[in-house]
Amino acid sequence: MEEKDSHPISFLVTDDHSHTLFSERFKATYHSTRGAISESKHVFIQNGLQYVHEQFQLKEISILEIGFGTGLNCFLTYLYAKVNALKINYQSIEAYPVPISEADQLNYTNEFSEHEKVVFNQMHMQEWNRVGQITDLFSLTKHLCLVEEFQSQQQFDVIYFDAFSPSEQPELWTEAIFTKMYNLLKVNSVLVTYSAQGQMKRNMRAAGFKVQSLTGALGKREMTRGLR
Repeated sequence: MEEKDSHPISFLVTDDHSHTLFSERFKATYHSTRGAISESKHVFIQNGLQYVHEQFQLKEISILEIGFGTGLNCFLTYLYAKVNALKINYQSIEAYPVPISEADQLNYTNEFSEHEKVVFNQMHMQEWNRVGQITDLFSLTKHLCLVEEFQSQQQFDVIYFDAFSPSEQPELWTEAIFTKMYNLLKVNSVLVTYSAQGQMKRNMRAAGFKVQSLTGALGKREMTRGLR
């Protein structure tokens, strides 16, 4: 399957000195300008992956990410899993891939060893729509498709819902999409997102989620976690 057309992007340095990208297609940044790494750690790792790991004492965790983007959430998941000896099945949906030439310039691995840099590059080089073993304990499948097109017989422990915001990608924050997400989750599992929009939370509740409003990242008042 050929990659869907990519879109012009530019680099920004966020307040914690980590990169984010600006999408000309969606007129939005991929991460918070207050700190890309800090935001991803707070929203997706601490309130998603770590929550499920500690709450349900899982040693094998399956994750679905909506929006592979810069690969930051995937890389931070790998780092957490490595420290905690977790087996991870990571799947990610992306319709508009970041070109390898841009991904190579991201500074997320600057503080890490050459091995970790190789791992991050391998995540971006992973062939689309194929299962790849990043390490013995970390498998990665990147699906090149729209969220609406995605089909899976598997259910997941965590969904990282990291699409562009409801104002920029309204079609991904509907009751129908959240119903699809709910059905892709196991019992005792979570969806986490940086967004706290009121209509989004109503759509999540209508889809069956128990919605929790949590403290947001980097001074943002709220983020959202949905429980199944």
